[in-house]
Amino acid sequence: MNIKDQVKNMDAMVSQGDIVNAVKKYFATNANTSDYENSTTNSKKEMVTKMEGFLGAISNVNGIKHHKTIVDGTNSASEFTFDFDMKDGSKIYWHEIIQREWNDQGQVIKEEYFNAN
Repeated sequence: MNIKDQVKNMDAMVSQGDIVNAVKKYFATNANTSDYENSTTNSKKEMVTKMEGFLGAISNVNGIKHHKTIVDGTNSASEFTFDFDMKDGSKIYWHEIIQREWNDQGQVIKEEYFNAN
């Protein structure tokens, strides 16, 4: 499995805001995630539910920018900026690094988010 192609395709989906389908397509069943606010998921199903809830709370997408990606073996790091207006009136502006570990089948088994500010 060509990890570079998998990363490129997943990042393209995320860039278009198709985050839920990216998780559905590229996450292994037992994938886990963690972020810099100490929020975790322990399965693909949990991450899909989390992302569906998050995306449902967005009133406007001001922008999603993919800056760059590095792939080294079965690890990747993608830099993104996310700019959202939320339905509760708050604003989200995240500049983050998404580090992923991939298995031999080209599926994400671990994803971590780091604040890039």
